[in-house]
Amino acid sequence: MFAKEAQPGFRLFFLVVLAILLMILDKQVSTFNQVRAALSMPLLPLQYIVSWPIQLIDKTRTIISSHDALVRENLDLKAEQLLLRAQVQRFLAIESENNQLKALMRSSTQVQGKVLVAQLLAVDTDPYVNQVVLDKGSRQGIFIGQPVLDANGVMGQVIQVGPLTSRVLLVNDSHSGIPVQVARNGIRAIAIGDSYSKKLRLMSVPQTVDIKSGDMLVTSGLSQHYPEGYPVGQVISVVKDPGLQFATILVEPSAHLDRSREVLLVWPSKTVLKSN
Repeated sequence: MFAKEAQPGFRLFFLVVLAILLMILDKQVSTFNQVRAALSMPLLPLQYIVSWPIQLIDKTRTIISSHDALVRENLDLKAEQLLLRAQVQRFLAIESENNQLKALMRSSTQVQGKVLVAQLLAVDTDPYVNQVVLDKGSRQGIFIGQPVLDANGVMGQVIQVGPLTSRVLLVNDSHSGIPVQVARNGIRAIAIGDSYSKKLRLMSVPQTVDIKSGDMLVTSGLSQHYPEGYPVGQVISVVKDPGLQFATILVEPSAHLDRSREVLLVWPSKTVLKSN
């Protein structure tokens, strides 16, 4: 019985001695490396099977990280692109405003009298009322009936004045009427606004009068508001119906009524103006 109890201890001792002996042989005997390599061959499939899930997890983690990084980079690039587009649009708006101001300055040199640059604050929302509000009022000396121009021609006249703002009736409003004359031959007429077409029409012009498409119209000076020579518009159509007493004449305003943001308020002198 004592021999049976001593067997496990002996086996453990034998294994420990064997392990120490193998360690010494592995360090001291170079040929033993070949034996170790041969013994490790059967374990390679097991090692591969054990390491494969770990490698798969690492690859999946790398792919997910790369995808997340690409998504974040794509979002950053889109945001940067939108910002750059906004900046480009702002630069274009500034350039357009600068060009308008330059054109106003060139136009102001052709006007005989004092001028003041004003900006549009609001546009009337009624589709059949063509009026705008400017950022200048009585404190700047603005008065009712004062002519308003942009860089290209007559926009209208002031009809209401407050301390800091003023309201302008545009030339294409149905309540507007301007005495004009044809620059080519001096024929006079009255141009009234057409709120539906946003253009002007010549009133009571006989069909025999020499007015044709392409004629330039300027203010005739026969009113208390507009001195002679302000550009008003260009004739775009002349319809002579034998059944009507007067010709139907449509005029495109010279001023950019729907685009101009800066305008000239004019204090006309008595000097006769030269048209462009």
